[in-house]
Amino acid sequence: MRFDEHFLQGAIPEATFVYKAAITDPHVSVDTRTLGAGDIFVALKGATTNGHNYVHEAVDKGAAGLIIDHAHKDLLQALDQAKLKKMLVLMVPDTLKALLAMAYAWRTEFKGKIVAITGSVGKSSTKEMVQNILTLHGVPHYCSYGNQNTLVGVAMNMLSVRSDHAVAIFELGIGKRGQMAKLVELARPDIGVITNVGHAHMEGLGSLQDIAIEKRDVFKLFTEKHIGIVNGDQPLLAHVAYTHPVVKFGTKTVNQVQARKVHISSKNISFVLKLYKQKFAISLAQTHEGAIFNSLAAASVAYLLDIPAEVIAKGITIPVNIAGRFQSLPLKSARGTIINDCYNANPESMKASLLAFQHFETNDQKIAILGDMLELGINSPFWHRQLGRFLRKIPSLSHVILVGNMVQWTKQTLPLGLTVEIVPNWQEAQKALDKHLAKESVVFVKGSRGMGLQNLVTSLT
Repeated sequence: MRFDEHFLQGAIPEATFVYKAAITDPHVSVDTRTLGAGDIFVALKGATTNGHNYVHEAVDKGAAGLIIDHAHKDLLQALDQAKLKKMLVLMVPDTLKALLAMAYAWRTEFKGKIVAITGSVGKSSTKEMVQNILTLHGVPHYCSYGNQNTLVGVAMNMLSVRSDHAVAIFELGIGKRGQMAKLVELARPDIGVITNVGHAHMEGLGSLQDIAIEKRDVFKLFTEKHIGIVNGDQPLLAHVAYTHPVVKFGTKTVNQVQARKVHISSKNISFVLKLYKQKFAISLAQTHEGAIFNSLAAASVAYLLDIPAEVIAKGITIPVNIAGRFQSLPLKSARGTIINDCYNANPESMKASLLAFQHFETNDQKIAILGDMLELGINSPFWHRQLGRFLRKIPSLSHVILVGNMVQWTKQTLPLGLTVEIVPNWQEAQKALDKHLAKESVVFVKGSRGMGLQNLVTSLT
């Protein structure tokens, strides 16, 4: 796998080479805020911003390469020519098509195994668990960065895979119909995983059945030589006639990979992992039920990668800490803790996280800040009313702060005796919370990313 002039001319034959400096270790960036020295900056034109406006910043930060549209060639004249001569500089008709073309060509040259993980919740956690197992066993691998699971994100990460990697793990995220097919055409996975199907992105994907169909497109290119992994506890995934082998995981006895004798305490989750015919006692240092299914999915992947069962059992117990996923942080200006679970939200993830919050044992007061669950379509009022009813199962709550518009429906169905405030945004939520932090508190924060509750967490921690 050589990222050289020969490769680039084959991948994007319409490219014009302005400067041809060699790049031996290519990493691609489309955002100058996260661009590192030595990266190749691809100037993409987005819905709200144009990357060509930041080319000068990329050069100043030490980019090793630039890929820009022919239409913006004049901006090169305003840049430091001495620096440009030491860089790889390409002009192309369309920078997005060029990025994808490079990634497609790079994927063709990779000879290792590709694992693609999708699902309504649990993608990132499962991916990190698989990485923990591979690291423990000393398997050279690449794991996609953060939540870069869109077509652009997968393309960027694909270009970071190297020939000495035996395995590359990618997270695939979708919000509209047809997106999964494009992702798998790029990733062409050898192993595909669907962690679960839930009520997420319903505006773009439709009903739960439609979501399941779209998720199952992760197997679109599979033949009898490929193996899929699905949540066997969900009929929409389990009761399907697949044309390729499938491994099922879950708590039901029909699954090949099972969690038996599950017990959730105030500090951990214990269960017996049944990995085909082998059994292992497992203890996870958390209380979120989703971790059980994530660990089963990761164990299934590792089993198909021929990792010894003993290593798998040990690897899934290594803690996974991901920002915005039930992440415990100290409050900076008050006594107490904040549980940051505001990366995103849908009905299933909201319920699972609230139950984990209920299991969280403390003598401090418990406060929940809950934001709108977005992209639920015409059924949004129903799901927000259900959230209010569900809070009856969280009796340890002292107070609730609701943030947004749709949570007006939640307020109508809250259990009697639970005090509540409703505010329009995260700034007002912080003001409301400040009045309750006179004594030690544990604050749970969750809502769809569009609600901006991550800003509240940043302000408080």
